[in-house]
Amino acid sequence: MIAKRYLLDTSIILDDIQNIIYLWQNAQNEIFISDVVIEELDKKKDLSNENGYFAREFFRSISDDFDTIRQDAPDDIMCIAKNNNDFTQKIFFKKDNMSIPIILIYRSQYKLPFQEHSYNDSKLIEIARDYALILLTNDISLKVRTQAQGINAQSLFRDRVENPNDIDFWAHFELHKDKPLENLNSDPHFMQLPQWSLIQIDEMDNTESSLYKTGKKIFGIKVGGVFEEQNLDEILKNHQPYITPINLEQKMLYALLLHPQNNLTIVTGSTGSGKTLITLQAALTLLKNGIVDGIIYMRNTITANDKEAELGYRKGDENQKLGYFMYPLYSAVNFTIDKLQESSLAKRIEYRGEVNGIQKQDATEYFLQKHKIEVVDIAHARGISIGNKFVIFDEVQNASNATIKLIGTRIGEGSKIVFLGDWAQIDHPYLSKFRNGALSLLSKAVCDDFIAGIQLHQTIRSDVASWFGENF
Repeated sequence: MIAKRYLLDTSIILDDIQNIIYLWQNAQNEIFISDVVIEELDKKKDLSNENGYFAREFFRSISDDFDTIRQDAPDDIMCIAKNNNDFTQKIFFKKDNMSIPIILIYRSQYKLPFQEHSYNDSKLIEIARDYALILLTNDISLKVRTQAQGINAQSLFRDRVENPNDIDFWAHFELHKDKPLENLNSDPHFMQLPQWSLIQIDEMDNTESSLYKTGKKIFGIKVGGVFEEQNLDEILKNHQPYITPINLEQKMLYALLLHPQNNLTIVTGSTGSGKTLITLQAALTLLKNGIVDGIIYMRNTITANDKEAELGYRKGDENQKLGYFMYPLYSAVNFTIDKLQESSLAKRIEYRGEVNGIQKQDATEYFLQKHKIEVVDIAHARGISIGNKFVIFDEVQNASNATIKLIGTRIGEGSKIVFLGDWAQIDHPYLSKFRNGALSLLSKAVCDDFIAGIQLHQTIRSDVASWFGENF
C-alpha cells in the first residue's frame, strides 16, 4: 500500500484531535503540519470554548523532549526543504499509548505576496504544492481554492450520514386481540430490534372470512429483550406534568425519558416539535419524584453569526453572556409559567412578576431556583463530575464528537443525560447536515442498546413559521 502524505489544516485538529490517530493508520501514512497551523492553534489555546480546549489538548499531546526524540524528516522532504530554505522537525503526538510522528514544516519567507483575505490559507496551499502533499481540510472554501490550483485537497468527514430522515426508531406490528402481548417477544422481527425501540401494535380481529384492524393501538418499548407496554395516557395522569404532551411523539418521548433504566437519550426535531419543552417536563417530574436532585442545562455556544462561539467577547458577566444562548430553555420555562399562571390564582401569586424570555428575571428566576435548574457553560463542565442530575445538552448538532465525549464522560452515578438537536440546522463552520453530533448519536442509537433515540417529526408552529419552513 502506498503511503499517503497529509498536510493538516487547523480545522482537522479542532474537529477532533483523534483525527491524527485515525489518519496515521498505524504508520501507513505520514502526517505533516506547518507553522501556519501552529500559529493559529497558539492563538486559540487561551479561548474558553471548544476550540480553545482542543488547541490546548493538541499542545499537551506534543512531546517537548525534542533533544531526545529529534529525528530528521524523510530524505526527499529534506531536499525540498533545503531548496526552499525551510526548517523541518519531526515531533511526536502522544495519545492513547501511541507516539505518532508529525513532520513540522516551518517557512520563514513565503513566496506569495501579502494579502488581506485568506493569507494563511494561501500559505497552506503553497506548502502543499511545494511538497506534493494532500491538503486535508474541513474548510470547504479552502478545499475548493486548493483543488482549483490543481493541488490535491480532501476533507475528513468521519461519521457521515447520507439519509438522516431514514433513521427510524419505530417498529410496527399486528397482533390478534386473542393473543397475549408476550407473543411479540418471539417474533423474529422484534427479536432483531435494538433496545429502546419504540413499538406500535395494531390490534387485529377477524370474522369468518376476513381479518381486520379494530382501531385499538398499543404502544411500548423494547427493554431487556422484551416488550414493555407504555400506557401513555395513564403515565400522564399519574405524573401530571406542568405541560401535557399533545401528540404521540411527545407522549412517547416523555415516557422514554422517565423510564428508570434509560440514562442516555438523543432527541432530534425541528423548531416547534417540543424537544426542549417536553424534556424539561420529564426532568421536572424526575426532580419532583426525587429521582434526581437537580437539572443542568447546557448548550454549545455556536451561533450562525459567531463562527467560533467566542463567548468572552459578548457584553456582561458570565450569566448575562450565557443568557444569549439559553433562550430555548427560557422559552420552555416561560411557556410553563404561563400555563401555571392560567391554572390558578395561587400560581399567579407564586410566579408573580415579569416573565422575560432572555434575562432571568422575576418569575423566570424564581422558577429556575425553585426547580434547581442550573445553566452551565460547556467549557466549565470539563474536569467535574455531575452526579444525580438530569442533564440537558441542547443544540448538539453544533457539537463535534469530541465535545460529546467530553461532556458524556462528566456524567456521574445517578445522572441522566439527554442530547437535543436539529440535525438540519447547522451553524458550526466544520459540520454539515450529513455530519454532526446529533447524527453521530442517532447512528449509535439505532444499533447500540445503551442509548435511546427518537426523532420528532410533528411540529406545532404558527402559520407564518410553517410557511417559511415549507418554502425555504
